[in-house]
Amino acid sequence: MTPTLAPVILVIEDDPAIQKVLRVSLEAGGYQVRAARTGQDGILQAATQSPDVIILDLGLPDMAGEATAREIRQWSGVPILVVSARGKEFDKVTVLDAGADDYLTKPFSIQELLARLRALLRRRPVENAQSAVFQADDLLLDMAQRRVTLAGRPVHLTRHEYRLLCLLMRNAGRVLTHSYLLREIWGPDAAQQTHYIRVYINQLRRKIEADPGRPRHILTEAGVGYRWAESP
Repeated sequence: MTPTLAPVILVIEDDPAIQKVLRVSLEAGGYQVRAARTGQDGILQAATQSPDVIILDLGLPDMAGEATAREIRQWSGVPILVVSARGKEFDKVTVLDAGADDYLTKPFSIQELLARLRALLRRRPVENAQSAVFQADDLLLDMAQRRVTLAGRPVHLTRHEYRLLCLLMRNAGRVLTHSYLLREIWGPDAAQQTHYIRVYINQLRRKIEADPGRPRHILTEAGVGYRWAESP
């Protein structure tokens, strides 16, 4: 008999102490835990890690928690449980309207948290296989399956190349600055290492562009960053 895999819980929480408590408690409860400390990283992991439930804090450093929930809701039905120190009715209504499924006010008991998770897992929807698919010409990015194909053939990307492609395709038409890309992929300590981006952009272009010297998809915004060209 094939063993049942433990549900995956994605914790989007910027406070290291709270994140540690949640990880220890959830793993003791039999769950697998993934963690993110920013909204953007949480959105990316929501697509690439296929969590069964997301635990979301509202006070994130880069974007509002409700904006994070709203963006995830555009392509995923994964249950979202908000845990926040904001206990006012307005805050609860706002984030629930943005797409969250439940709300738990800090401080809370671990037993109540686990009970809320069990309830969400019982009624979670079956994911649409096309929910996180992005396409440009014959290039296909399936974030739910973590798969990239070009004209139907697999494209083998490194971890950083894949994260870079996800950010670019998800933000098609938007200029992503060097500092933004460095922070999201390599972390805040790499903010000045712009050569990282040049190297990986060149590698990525060689793998997905028909003519890497004259790219159609990954466009350079001189001195600023890069932009994924929107389909005409």
